[in-house]
Parts: sequence; C-alpha cells; structure tokens
Amino acid sequence: MSITKDKIIYVAKLARIRLDEKNLDHFTSQLDKILSYMEKLNQLNTDDTAQTSHVMGLSNVFRPDENTASLSNEEALSNAPEQENGHFKVPKII
Repeated sequence: MSITKDKIIYVAKLARIRLDEKNLDHFTSQLDKILSYMEKLNQLNTDDTAQTSHVMGLSNVFRPDENTASLSNEEALSNAPEQENGHFKVPKII
C-alpha cells in the first residue's frame, strides 16, 4: 500500500495542519516507508503467537491492604488552629 500526496493533504486538512511542498514530500515519503514496513509485518505468520495488550507482563505494585489503628477525632484535631463541632474549621472560599 502506498500513500499519495492527496491523502497526506486530506489528513493534514482534517488535523488542521498547514504543509508546504517540502514538508508534503517529506511526510509522504516517511508515511510510505512506515506503511511498507507494516505490510512486511502483515506477511508474518502469527498463528501460534498469543495475543497481548502489553509487551511486558503487568503486575500489581501496590502493597496489600492492612488494617491499622487510626487517630481519634480528638487526636486529629489537637493541632488544628480552629475547630468547630468536632471538625476542622477553615475559611470559606468561593
């Protein structure tokens, strides 16, 4: 599959990218090389290859949840500059 200048112009118009003639030739050449490489990859036999969504295997890096003691309401509010009805009191911000 080869790509034409008309297709590059069409995609550039969709992306709202202005291309001059030099860039148009450059991108046409580059995209044509990319599509040629993709055609080579499409010729490979991948029947025995398992499908993957990531090249590397994924593993969870989080530690397991552990129940620990938490601060009481009094301890949490002990250093608060202001408190009201057992809650932190902060300035109103609108």
